[in-house]
Amino acid sequence: MPSINSNLRLNLTGAESDPALRSLRYRTAIDMAAYADQQGFSSVNVEEHHVAENGWLPSPLTMAAAIAARTERCNIGVMALLVTLYDPIRLAEDIAVVDLLSQGRLNFIAGMGYREVEFHIANKPFAERGQWMDHVLETLLKAWSDEPFEYNGRMVNVTPKPYSRPHPMFLVGGMSKPAAKRAARLGLPFAPPVADPVLSAYYYEQLKVYGKQGFTHSPPADFSILFIHENPDQAWDELGHHFLNEVIEYSSWKTAGVNRPLEFSSDSVDALRAEKRYEIITPAECMRRHRERDDFFAAIHPLIGGMPLDTAWNCLRIYSEQVLAPLKAEQGA
Repeated sequence: MPSINSNLRLNLTGAESDPALRSLRYRTAIDMAAYADQQGFSSVNVEEHHVAENGWLPSPLTMAAAIAARTERCNIGVMALLVTLYDPIRLAEDIAVVDLLSQGRLNFIAGMGYREVEFHIANKPFAERGQWMDHVLETLLKAWSDEPFEYNGRMVNVTPKPYSRPHPMFLVGGMSKPAAKRAARLGLPFAPPVADPVLSAYYYEQLKVYGKQGFTHSPPADFSILFIHENPDQAWDELGHHFLNEVIEYSSWKTAGVNRPLEFSSDSVDALRAEKRYEIITPAECMRRHRERDDFFAAIHPLIGGMPLDTAWNCLRIYSEQVLAPLKAEQGA
């Protein structure tokens, strides 16, 4: 049977206005990460967006550090980390600290970002974001090396150094030739959000030009976000508005020329269900996909769009007890 790729997605969309309830949702997310780690999930992923109406997680490294403190085995991913919104030296330090706390379990996709308002609130140059992206990535790689380097006219040696050598695992995100060329020039793997054979071929051509090695990684064409429930029809009727909460917010950021696979153009639960980018499936169906597909990646999203906490826990426990545990038992894990 193929390996069991299971991921817990935590982005805190739909957070409550009451600070006590909002705090409970954040603490529940950390409890879920610890539970997922104990159950054998392969990874826990967080995300980053700012000034979102529905409370999308804005501080992924803070969240990743909290997850690292409560877990021991699972990988911790930031998908994506908007590196252009940060001071590069401080970012290098923060990533190194999380990498040390997790003993090398941190990984991330370095995203450039596309929402002008996020650059505005970070006081970063939106019009020059490509050049700034180059500067940030080049600085990160130098900061994590063992040698001092020249930065803004002075020699500096950034500490601490990360646990992972030569640096924490990360990929360069993007859906353009400049993004592919940037990844190749730096000898970094390239992660377009949608598989593109032409763009991938261009990336490998650029690797040869720069004498580097690398690889590309994209989700399968039919990748979907999953919620596990014994009765999907009932769940869509009762819980579908939580999925819309996340999707409508994300889709409101539509930007010309930016290919975003989870964009949606309707406010209908039925239309969202039919699109199958967000799915509610039974544990039996999830088990079938794990058994039959080598590339199946179970991205479990229990807290989506302000989902009630007891319902979210039920989703996570059903997957863990009725899917993951039996599959691991079959493999003798």
